[in-house]
Amino acid sequence: MRSWSDGWRRVFAAPAVIAGVFLVTLLAALPLAVSLRGALQSHLGTSLMAGEAADAVNYDWWQEFGSQATGLGSTFTPSIIGFATTLDSVSGLLDKRVLITPIAWAIGIYVVAWIFLSGGILDRYARGRRIGAHGFFAASGTFFFRFLRLGIAAGIAYWFLFVYVHEWLFTKWYVNVTRDLSVERTVFYWRLLMYLIFGGLLALTTTLFDYAKVRAVVEDRRSMIWALVAAVRFLVRNPLRIAALYATNAATFLLVVAVWALIAPGAGGTGLSMWTTVIATQCYVLARLLVKLQFMASETALFQRSLAHVGYIAAPAFVRPEPPVVEALQP
Repeated sequence: MRSWSDGWRRVFAAPAVIAGVFLVTLLAALPLAVSLRGALQSHLGTSLMAGEAADAVNYDWWQEFGSQATGLGSTFTPSIIGFATTLDSVSGLLDKRVLITPIAWAIGIYVVAWIFLSGGILDRYARGRRIGAHGFFAASGTFFFRFLRLGIAAGIAYWFLFVYVHEWLFTKWYVNVTRDLSVERTVFYWRLLMYLIFGGLLALTTTLFDYAKVRAVVEDRRSMIWALVAAVRFLVRNPLRIAALYATNAATFLLVVAVWALIAPGAGGTGLSMWTTVIATQCYVLARLLVKLQFMASETALFQRSLAHVGYIAAPAFVRPEPPVVEALQP
């Protein structure tokens, strides 16, 4: 709990990081939003349906648009409204749904952006003090290629989970145990068990690579292979503390999702209703990002506390160099 509370302290002590990741998220989604807006505008034109679709949900038009939409337009479904978006995202992940090309590209760019920012974020949280924009981006650049190599290893691990483990759980084991069952509730419980097992493996894999990043930054490791080995050793030596912290962070995430499920607005109309929906949705996105940053900060705090020295970090602080004109004037 000390690491959990210390993580929140570190997150809110760096408001520039919060603003930065929110801006990156917004910029990653903006091109998709503009493209979808163009498709909707082109289909509606200046017809009467345009006014009806703006004032409320025009289901007949929506069905017509969905029947002929391709690419990004095919994602414009009722599942984008309110809390249904969250459920659809979780379902798509656990059921290994194939992404369309524009969204896959956007997610790929977003992941690369996070790989770049992660070094600076972890360095800021590990030091527990301001490092300035120069120090932040210097740390981001220093760890970018290291984390890129680690990301390749993570990609292989996730590929193995989704291609082989997912198929074995849901296509083989699940089918075999439910083939002769006649009670739908029992079948649902078996399906839920498959989700829990697969979700647990995803969580374990994510935790392993998270602590590899933490060890790489705090201990200034160059080799990502040895950072992974060190992360495995840390997980083996502190399983209960790591599991307890992960469970606490996961409970915080579920609390955010539960609150969103209660207050998520439906399809609004124009004017105040529309802007209320937009603001509420962006607040939820911000809350999700805060929880993600809390995972990073609290894991860093837990590892540093395990070293019995909270402020320890091996890498030297990045010092901003003097401008060339100043260096030229020095003897």
